[in-house]
Amino acid sequence: TEKNPSAYIESLPTERREEMSRLDALISARMEGHSRALWVGTFWGGTEQTIIGYGDITTTQSRGRKVAWFMMGLALQKNYISLYVNAVQNGRYVSEAYGPTLGKVKAGKASISFRRLDDVNLEVLAEVLGIARDQMPESAG
Repeated sequence: TEKNPSAYIESLPTERREEMSRLDALISARMEGHSRALWVGTFWGGTEQTIIGYGDITTTQSRGRKVAWFMMGLALQKNYISLYVNAVQNGRYVSEAYGPTLGKVKAGKASISFRRLDDVNLEVLAEVLGIARDQMPESAG
């Protein structure tokens, strides 16, 4: 969408706005030189989502169709914050590999969810973000 990610963050409730602003700043700094855009729509599982996407990539869906997507995504859910990390290291999604060292989080194949930013080890998260940035295609920056 053409909507501004910063305006979206400013529209959030105060407590969540502060956490989302801190995460946005961290991710933006790590992904400097790459795109930052708001994705709004019905995504996986048929759920309506608003996601700030960082870094343009092309990925292949399970049925073989190529689609535009993002390397990193940041979304505010009803009860938690989600990060989507589309980076792989040594044949494993980095969110899954680093999950046990990220703090009080739920880590899936390409997602990291947590209730509060204070629950996350930000040094480890910065390392995960660096891996994702380093996997960006050369032409994307």
